[in-house]
Amino acid sequence: MSAEISTKRQSAPSIRARKGGEKLVTLTSYSAATARLVDPFCDLLLVGDSLAMVEHGLPSTLSATLEMMILHGASVVRGSSRALVVVDLPFGSYEESPEAAFRSAARILAETGCGAVKLEGGAHMAETIRFLTRRGIPVMAHVGLTPQAVNTFGGFKTQGRERAEWAAIEADAAAVAEAGAFAVVLEGVVEPLAVRITESLDIPTIGIGASAECDGQILVLEDMLGLSPRVPRFVHRFGAVGDAITAAVEDYAEAVRTKAFPGEANVYQPKG
Repeated sequence: MSAEISTKRQSAPSIRARKGGEKLVTLTSYSAATARLVDPFCDLLLVGDSLAMVEHGLPSTLSATLEMMILHGASVVRGSSRALVVVDLPFGSYEESPEAAFRSAARILAETGCGAVKLEGGAHMAETIRFLTRRGIPVMAHVGLTPQAVNTFGGFKTQGRERAEWAAIEADAAAVAEAGAFAVVLEGVVEPLAVRITESLDIPTIGIGASAECDGQILVLEDMLGLSPRVPRFVHRFGAVGDAITAAVEDYAEAVRTKAFPGEANVYQPKG
């Protein structure tokens, strides 16, 4: 099925207006090449700090730097024309104060051309979200399992397993919405809690390991394409690109070693 391609890029207000409407399709992207491929089908492209692990082979998202985010963010903006591009504020670039967050976010917007930033954290980040949005920086929030807080959580643990935890997570979601976030990622929260939060907020929820009842979904592109060796339970592999790459490279190596490549069609001959 082909996607209907709009010539107008999505904006934070247009995404917010989709609350309760057609589901929002979101994927990560870290390069112009992947952005060109997925842009026609997506409403949002997230340049996530997961690039530290996926693209750079680092052990966690905590290793992402502002310079990394800007480099990859600019590439994704150049490779896309339809989706709203959102760039993560990396760990250490915004937590100190709203002013520090503004300096980091302003650099990202100015140097990448993206349309919004994303930051992790609930009620304790509401002041920062309010500070940014009042100064013209659209913010997507992220609550539930927040990977930048993995050391505090003691690992990547599902949130809301105990009902006693629900009130705090709901309060986090409500706080970021009230502070001005145009959407919120719900990661790694139990399904009924994700439904409750989605129904209670007037901004879209983007689920990852949450619920189909969220206003949209996001996955890491490499995970859903079968390029990652291990993936969380919530990932569905929609392709086997890793297997295809392995097979193609194996064929290439054999062709080189047997001199089947390059062939006559791949080399140049003198005139006459």
